[in-house]
Amino acid sequence: MAFEEKRAWVMMVVSVGAYTIYVVTILSRAGEGPLADVAYAGTLLWTIGGAIVAAIVAHIAMAVAGGHGADRTDERDREINQVSERIGQSILAIGALAVLVMAIAELRHFWIANAVCLAFVLSSVLSSFAKIMAYRKGGFQTW
Repeated sequence: MAFEEKRAWVMMVVSVGAYTIYVVTILSRAGEGPLADVAYAGTLLWTIGGAIVAAIVAHIAMAVAGGHGADRTDERDREINQVSERIGQSILAIGALAVLVMAIAELRHFWIANAVCLAFVLSSVLSSFAKIMAYRKGGFQTW
């Protein structure tokens, strides 16, 4: 398995795992009250920070375990990375538009912040999924 494919798996697992922890924590705090009244900011920031640290530690561990030169990339790796990042960015752009509409509609900060977080998670997951599929299928089709 290519090093970049392993990195994609790490990003997908960390993103989904962190977001799941965040959602479960927020839902457990809501109880019978309105979801938008839950104190979310600290949990959101800690979850994001934890995900960043977990991804960095996992990438370092993979690089060390892979030995010298394990993280080398070639033209194919760069092409796959570029295309998959574009795919992920499309979700981020859609999410940004959704957040803009939410802000114009003057929705509560809870919903806006959670929409931004979800857009980043979906972007990361879709980008990672596209990268994994490209490695499994031998690259992207050229037009």
